[in-house]
Order: sequence, then C-alpha cells, then structure tokens
Amino acid sequence: MSMGSAWVLGATGQIGRAAVRALVEDGWEVTAASRGGGRDERWDGAVRAVALDRNEDGALAAALGDGCDVLVDAVAYGADHARQLTGLADRIGSAVVISSGAVYADEQGRGFDTQDEPDGAPRYPVPIPETQCTVPPGDATYATRKVRLERELLAAGEALPVTLLRAGAIHGPYCRSPRELYFVKRVLDGRARRVLAFGGASRFHPVHVSNLAELIRLSARRPGSRVLNAGDPQAPTVAEIGEAVDAVLGRRTEDVLMAGAPGKDGVGSTPWTIAHPVVYDMAAAERELGYRPVTGYVESLPETVEWLAGRLEGRDWTEAFPVLLRSYGKQLFDYDAEDAWLEAYDRGA
Repeated sequence: MSMGSAWVLGATGQIGRAAVRALVEDGWEVTAASRGGGRDERWDGAVRAVALDRNEDGALAAALGDGCDVLVDAVAYGADHARQLTGLADRIGSAVVISSGAVYADEQGRGFDTQDEPDGAPRYPVPIPETQCTVPPGDATYATRKVRLERELLAAGEALPVTLLRAGAIHGPYCRSPRELYFVKRVLDGRARRVLAFGGASRFHPVHVSNLAELIRLSARRPGSRVLNAGDPQAPTVAEIGEAVDAVLGRRTEDVLMAGAPGKDGVGSTPWTIAHPVVYDMAAAERELGYRPVTGYVESLPETVEWLAGRLEGRDWTEAFPVLLRSYGKQLFDYDAEDAWLEAYDRGA
C-alpha cells in the first residue's frame, strides 16, 4: 500500500540519499530531485530521478506539477527557500526540512558564531532542549540563515505543516566535509600521536545519516508544525571518537592532551573541538514521533571509515574533500606544526 507521493530536494547529497531509501522502504512513491538528476545505486528502481535547480525562478513550481503529499528539503537555507516552499503550500501536503543545532544560543546570546572569539564560547544546558533560545534571524551566517528559514516556515502554520530537524554533526558515507577524516587520515599516514585540546573532552553531538533519515521517515508519517533535535543515542568525547576510529583500523594512537584551547597554529584543534559540551535532548522526538535510533556512533563507524579510505585512495585529501578544506583549511593536517609542538612538549617547554 502506497503512503503517497514524496519529493526529496537535494536527493544525491548525503542526507538525500538516505532519505530516499528510507521513504521508499516505508511505502512512499519517491521523486528524487537534484541539480544533476543523478541516482544512487542503492535506490529502488521505482524512484523517479529528476534534474532540478531549485534556485532557478519557477523551476520547483513547474517540476512539482500537481504537487506531493510530503516534501523533504535537505538543502534549504534562508528566507528565499522558506518563501519558495510556503508559496507552494497549496500543492505540498506537509514538509520535512533540515535545520541545524547551530541555531542555539546560550543565556548570554552566544552561539556557534562566537565559538572562536575570546571568552565567546557558548555554555549550553546539557542536554539542549528545543525550547532553548536561538541566535537572531538574519542573512550573515549559516546559523542566522537557518533561524530565518525556521521562522518563515513556522509562520505558515496550518497552511503548510513543517517539521524542522535541528541536526547535530552529521556523519556517515557521502559526507562532503567528514569530520572523521581528521582521525582516519592520521592513522593511514602512520601518525603515532595526536594532540587534543581541552583535554580531549570536547563533545559535539553527532547524528548518523541513517538516524536522520529515520526522523525524516517518521515526520513524513506524522505531519505537524514543530522543531525537533536530531542526534545519535550517544555524544562521545573527541578522545573517544579517536579511539573508536583506531579500533576500526586496528591501530592504537597515543593521545597527547592539551589542557586548554588550541593555539593559533591550530595544533590540538579538531572538527569537534569546543570549549563546552553540545549535547541535544532527544526526548521530544521520542515522545512526538516514537523515534528510536537506527544505529549508534561506534556501530556505524566501520562503514564510514571504509568509505573515507576509499575516497582517499590515490588522491590528496584536498582534492577528495574540497568542502572540508574550505571549512577548516590546511591547518587540519599541518603535521609540521604538530611535530614542533610535540617536540616542545617532550622537552617540557
């Protein structure tokens, strides 16, 4: 029995690939829309793939035709995309839109955008509920654009029921900026030691793409206007993540723990490094959707590591993951700076 018609925007991205599979398995008739109109080899043959640039004026409206029962938007940012969806409310039964946990602010108004400023690191409650305040809406940063997206969509009310999923640090295959590369590449390069700032205790809540897809599937089944966190059942420390990667690769790396923040040379910094923990409360998703995670961080890691190693084979990491390079820069693997720091550390300097 068909659940109805579903559209997925950004279908060939990391989230979209998994969302298409989850919806098909749940009985939806899925149209997978992406700029290139490509397919994932793991999709069911019944999936209809279409080429669509949602930023072209009128393109989404023309492609939707008579509409769909649910639209999943994995690539929405800012007011323009929100208004694009609300303008088609008469043709969309409900929507599931990916937001981000980066929208949260602490009680002093500090958020991810102030993370690297002196004394600017936010201190969130642990865990963070969806009722926690957010940064102001705007167009200046990733976080402020996501807040503006959320508010524009929620303002539609019953005209367009929208579930907004505030995702943590997304991981799994097909990630364009995979944080796990930080540890995988070091092991493959034979690095015997790694330096971790804040004593290796940083916690930045991850969410595996299959858990995110499960939240999408459940939200499609139960339309409503709401905001929900999206996280794994565990929020491991950065040191625990490194140990888990070592275990997958059958290696052991010595952690050298830096007491405070990373230096200006970037030594000790990782894609998870933050001064205070970021852990999302998943109680609302469990209560409202009956959500149960599909996998945990450690259980999901072997597939991710295998995919990363395959992508690196015969290529420099900057070629394999240009988005990661733009996000973190070459400091991510500045071994000369690390070796200089370790030499001074060994001397007791």
